[in-house]
Amino acid sequence: MDLSELERDNTGRCRLSSPVPAVCRKEPCVLGVDEAGRGPVLGPMVYAICYCPLSRLTDLEGLKVADSKTLTENERERLFAKMEEDGDFVGWALDILSPNLISTSMLGRVKYNLNSLSHDTAAGLIQYALDQGVNVTQVARDQAVKNWQFVESLQDLDSDYGSGYPNDPKTKAWLRKHVDPVFGFPQFVRFSWSTAQAILEKEAESVTWEDSAAEEDPEQPGKITSYFSQGPQTCRPQLPHRYFQERGLEAASSL
Repeated sequence: MDLSELERDNTGRCRLSSPVPAVCRKEPCVLGVDEAGRGPVLGPMVYAICYCPLSRLTDLEGLKVADSKTLTENERERLFAKMEEDGDFVGWALDILSPNLISTSMLGRVKYNLNSLSHDTAAGLIQYALDQGVNVTQVARDQAVKNWQFVESLQDLDSDYGSGYPNDPKTKAWLRKHVDPVFGFPQFVRFSWSTAQAILEKEAESVTWEDSAAEEDPEQPGKITSYFSQGPQTCRPQLPHRYFQERGLEAASSL
């Protein structure tokens, strides 16, 4: 199945790849993964891998490869053409997921969310390279994780993070081990992910923000749109701000 068939069909996915250079089957190789199109509402999502021998990594860096989002379309086309010329030591593969596949996966009776779809696509490309005989010994992200420089001074730091994915038992064990009851996690952790939030709620101290009580106070006025409804209105007494109540301050009508 080629790209033109995907454009006509728009029901599944399309995998394209270069021939595997002979040297990549013999020498230890480094492999990197990149994606494009995860955020847009239009078009497909594309995951790609690129690999080369560790002994030729400086040659690949000499092409001035960079994050695709930082390059212009012309620069990306130039780099791809150069990689094709250097096919004796650089290999690549990509997976194109059609918009229809993404929609039906996320909206099906058994939901296949975007995180899982992305994870499985990236893992599938790495497995594809291995199945083709590429001697992959490390992935670019693995290097970044392994050599991460923590800005925090952490004692008894365990560097065995696992893969970093939420369903990895090693990753979850590392999170539980390194959660601080007051400061939470080091900046290495994505606080916004539900896996991290669940551990914080269970292991860390609870925090009440200054505006939380005001938001939950049933005596506060309702939404402004309620004043425009045609139903009966319930008048609530206008209470002074909590700041004045807590300090026993009252409005003075005379001196």
